[in-house]
Amino acid sequence: MAFSVVITENIPPRLRGRLAVFMIEARAGVYLGNLSKRTREKVWQYIDVDIEEGSAVLAWATNSESGFEFQTLGANRRKAIDWDGLMLVEFDNPEKLVDK
Repeated sequence: MAFSVVITENIPPRLRGRLAVFMIEARAGVYLGNLSKRTREKVWQYIDVDIEEGSAVLAWATNSESGFEFQTLGANRRKAIDWDGLMLVEFDNPEKLVDK
């Protein structure tokens, strides 16, 4: 079990309800919980299927250099990158986010 945080923006109500089954919604769009790896992966699958136009980030505690890992989904300028084992945030060009 590892402490996990999910932060969401603009997700449908059915996904909010699904996340609330596994985690506590501490603030609007901020979910906290102690999840096993299997449960965390299942939660991410639910997010991936139901996110629609929203965005999400999932972070969890690990025994790594930084002490955590994270992944992102949906339109957002911030993207997770692995730089020699260290998780960092890279900013995308805002023009890439606009559908043409």
